[in-house]
Amino acid sequence: MSTPTATTPAPKPATPADQAAFERLQAGRTRVEAELAKVIVGQRAVVEQLLLALLSGGHCLITGAPGLAKTLLVKSVAQVMHLKFNRIQFTPDLMPADITGTEILSDTPEGRRLTFVKGPVFANIILADEINRTPPKTQAALLEAMQEHQVTAAGVRHALTEPFFVLATQNPVEMEGTYPLPEAQLDRFLFNVLIDYLPEADEIAVVQQTTSRAPATLAAIFSGEDVLAFQELVRRVPVAETIVRYAVRLVAASRPKRAGAPDFVNNWVNWGAGTRAAQALILGGKARALWQGRAHVTGDDIRALAAPVLRHRILLNYRAEADGVSIEQVIEKLVAAVPKET
Repeated sequence: MSTPTATTPAPKPATPADQAAFERLQAGRTRVEAELAKVIVGQRAVVEQLLLALLSGGHCLITGAPGLAKTLLVKSVAQVMHLKFNRIQFTPDLMPADITGTEILSDTPEGRRLTFVKGPVFANIILADEINRTPPKTQAALLEAMQEHQVTAAGVRHALTEPFFVLATQNPVEMEGTYPLPEAQLDRFLFNVLIDYLPEADEIAVVQQTTSRAPATLAAIFSGEDVLAFQELVRRVPVAETIVRYAVRLVAASRPKRAGAPDFVNNWVNWGAGTRAAQALILGGKARALWQGRAHVTGDDIRALAAPVLRHRILLNYRAEADGVSIEQVIEKLVAAVPKET
């Protein structure tokens, strides 16, 4: 695929295999959205960001108060993509082996031997429900699986099934009984998707829908092989150097005490985003372009994903808290302060 110019139309995927995957994605997009709309009312931006993370091959953190259909959303995505789904309820007494699996002594034809029993992490989509209700030691048990797509037990590596996707829900850190996720683990998530309360009309529709009939049955639109093909296609989407430079500059502007950092960053930010944030912006931008039927990334793709990419990678200081400044406001000001791609 070639990079478009101002005088040439947006290119299509170059190889027959890429073209076939591109057409399959476009043909299924409307059907996926329609299936999810059967059970998820509103939250269109949330649904899109979740799907983009899946197409990008990245993991996703979902933040919101209890009762906002976080679990239902993840389960529904697994059904529509026809992927094996496991849910892990994180509790204060959950142990690492409860996630990854453990070795047990069992009788075999060769005698008694230690046999590895796989934990719930061995699935395509893992819902780590309320991940911040368990201590950091157990939270860290997901780290190797998320980064390396494998689990190590007794020195033996066990590969996870592809595609592998972790969706972790967390309650707001101000709630009782929560443990803030360490920055190193937060950075492993491609997006931090924020689910807020629905408008009144949508909330009325949810109450009517969930109290009047049985839950809808969702059809499987894609398969695991399709998802892997889409992830490969995303990687091959071209990005102009100006767009990459814009993403890098946007991320760099979040770092305080650096040359060219905006005053509000120096005043309110304790720690800015790293290079992985720029990578997430570009990768997510590629997925958004394909999802919308384009084979090139624009600055609008980068700006649209700034909030889910940056909200868990920028650490505000006490002055921001005292001034009543939220991370959403800082990101909005960042997007406005950094010149658009040239």
